[in-house]
Amino acid sequence: MKTYRAELHVHTVLSPCAQVEMIPPLIVSTALKHDINLIAITDHNATANIGAVQRAAKGTGLIVLPGMELQTREEVHVLCLFDTLEQAKKLQKVVNQALPQIKNRPDFFGEQFVVDKTGRFIRSEPQLLSTSVNLSLRQAWEIVSSLGGLFIPAHVNRKMFGLIQVLGLIPTEFPIEALEISRHISPAEAIKVFPQIEGYPLIQNGDVHGLDEFIGTTEFHIEVPTIAELKQAIHGQNGRFMKLITLKQS
Repeated sequence: MKTYRAELHVHTVLSPCAQVEMIPPLIVSTALKHDINLIAITDHNATANIGAVQRAAKGTGLIVLPGMELQTREEVHVLCLFDTLEQAKKLQKVVNQALPQIKNRPDFFGEQFVVDKTGRFIRSEPQLLSTSVNLSLRQAWEIVSSLGGLFIPAHVNRKMFGLIQVLGLIPTEFPIEALEISRHISPAEAIKVFPQIEGYPLIQNGDVHGLDEFIGTTEFHIEVPTIAELKQAIHGQNGRFMKLITLKQS
């Protein structure tokens, strides 16, 4: 087994709330600086910068999974993670049809930049990305599952866009593989405040919008960094496992 220290919730400059420093080469170098060897690019309702980060990481030892942070009709954020960029692009096609046709206002919402592997500007995305798509949680789960992806409700402890705060419960009509908690709370504290999440596997990410937000507290002990292996680790199957580590205070 190999240990993958992971940060599975990373935004680029395509997300309007991300810092301008979130360009491919700096994302890669910062992850490696923190001994993180597995990341997922999860821009808001968008996938256009994934390939650039993957190209920037080529030959570095950093694995970059394709992903998206989808905002459902209920205003719940969900991490959608995949093995291939082609799978993520198929989700993108569905999301494009489900996004309300609203133009971005950079002065209000923030810029949405598509860049190359060096961080060089290619274009601005005119469609507003930080909004809900016309897909329910159940519909989003069905689509992601049909594409072979991993569906994880994001930062469930947060007031804004968190599953518990928005719905008050965890849906049981479809399987939830894992729940994400934010970097601002420990698993024990999260369970104490939100007893609904007890018994669910918990991952922890930085929800990285700036280079100082990489935490890498989730470790996966797996053979290879694939969605199938991550699922096995989440459920402790076939010798694979996942654990949350406590970082030393500097």
